[in-house]
Amino acid sequence: MLMRTDPFREFDRLAQLAFGGPNGPWARPTAIPMDAYRSGDEYVVELDVPGVEPSAIELSVERNVLTVKAERLPGPRDEHVEMQVAERGHGVRSRRLFLSDALDADRVRADYHAGVLTLRIPVAEQARPRTISVTAGDRERHAISA
Repeated sequence: MLMRTDPFREFDRLAQLAFGGPNGPWARPTAIPMDAYRSGDEYVVELDVPGVEPSAIELSVERNVLTVKAERLPGPRDEHVEMQVAERGHGVRSRRLFLSDALDADRVRADYHAGVLTLRIPVAEQARPRTISVTAGDRERHAISA
């Protein structure tokens, strides 16, 4: 029900690591790593956004596209500080999830804990399995599960 559409994402990530500049892999918007699975009548998506304040996470849905943006700000620095190692990237990361019509994009729930943003996307009512009664004239009724 979640559609994956970017087969070159890993190439982009490697290019960003190699040529990303002084801010490392977060210099430009890059994809947020995620896991997704179905649990009962909902899909669960877990996105890694370590070091990001919950107020810096933006979620939006437009035409069945769920967009997640997270901005990690650099820590406060005195102008006289000389960085020795700067491996912790900062900046904006994003991820787009293409949702099928079988998902209820109006009822997405989001929770953030320990650097992991968890989205719960319910399966739309019309897409859930249901039982249909079959009648044969005046004869007995039989139930068929769809």
